[in-house]
Amino acid sequence: MVLLTSRFADGLAVGADLVTAAETAVRQALAGLTAPPDLVCFFICGEDPDEVSRAGLRVMDMTPDASVLGCSATGVIGDGQGVEVTPSVSVWAATLAGARLTTFALDTLRTEDRFVVVGLPERHPDDHAAILFTDPYSFPTDGFVERSKEVLGNLPLIGGLANALRGRGAVRLFADGEVYTEGAVGVLLSGPVNISTVVSQGCRPIGPTMAVTAVEDNLLLELAGQPALARLEEIVSALDEDERDLVASGLQIGVAMDEYAERHERGDFLIRGVLGIDPEREAVAIGDVVEIGRTVRFQVRDAATADEDLYELLDAHREEFGRVDGALLFSCNGRGSAMFGSADHDAVALRDTLGPISVAGFFAAGEVGPVSGHNHVHGFTASVLVFSSHPAVGRPYDR
Repeated sequence: MVLLTSRFADGLAVGADLVTAAETAVRQALAGLTAPPDLVCFFICGEDPDEVSRAGLRVMDMTPDASVLGCSATGVIGDGQGVEVTPSVSVWAATLAGARLTTFALDTLRTEDRFVVVGLPERHPDDHAAILFTDPYSFPTDGFVERSKEVLGNLPLIGGLANALRGRGAVRLFADGEVYTEGAVGVLLSGPVNISTVVSQGCRPIGPTMAVTAVEDNLLLELAGQPALARLEEIVSALDEDERDLVASGLQIGVAMDEYAERHERGDFLIRGVLGIDPEREAVAIGDVVEIGRTVRFQVRDAATADEDLYELLDAHREEFGRVDGALLFSCNGRGSAMFGSADHDAVALRDTLGPISVAGFFAAGEVGPVSGHNHVHGFTASVLVFSSHPAVGRPYDR
């Protein structure tokens, strides 16, 4: 089945012969367009990295006049469904009349005391966002994304950490005819194109918001003037049995992004994992470093919460932005069948809420997307880049 649309289309092919699958997926995507594509994104899941490379080269050969970006993955999304750990190719194509598309490849150079990222494109006032795919084994994705504001300003980054069925050394990145075995690739979207982002972290808060009153590196020592572990135990003891099971299966913590908000509810936090406890110091270890004075709130995540969060955010996006034409979806490889029992969940959610649009993407080893105007690397998240017919009033590039 091919979803027909004038400006956006996608194709999906499953099969052990990845080159043939690539040809089929490209033909499906191009058949849905009424004009040649300006941007093509593709995603390949395959066992043999050399065959993945050949399939990627074939996609790029078939779309020589477009800006082309792609990566390997452990699962792909297209044609309204997800395909996990199965040889497959997904292709997404867009006609973006008048848009300026600048592809780039990033590498790192080591200096005496740090890494320097090279290859960034020159910025312009009409830049709207950049799609970014990285090799998590060779590129310092977390550090680059978290500090991107220093060099990219408020430019939103959206995308994911690529992967491969064979893991380290098998990741492949693609950009405009070239195959990369390390680093990062991306495309800068500029000019008359209406885009926005949705980042669903899929958590809900438990217990009260609390100020961090003592901290050491990633150890929370005190929350609201009391030992952090005592605060956590107090919160958990007040939960019902089902919620305690959620805490046991994967407790999270949210760091409030707006310290001046009167209330902090779901969606107002950057979610990070709780890594463990230190009983002797009555401390809680988390997957980030926060400063004294920051506001935090413990969180839980399950399939029902993640489902509700994604649908609510997409519904709100539709109400604010109106008609949507297409989207790219970067979903954590811990979502899909592992979380929802179906690899199709996130792709179906987009079509349920935004309409019968063309959606494609991949299951990522980490997702990149902005929260409250700051770029972050996430886990268990669905990061979505949405293409709309008309710009929204207010904050078009910051959801």
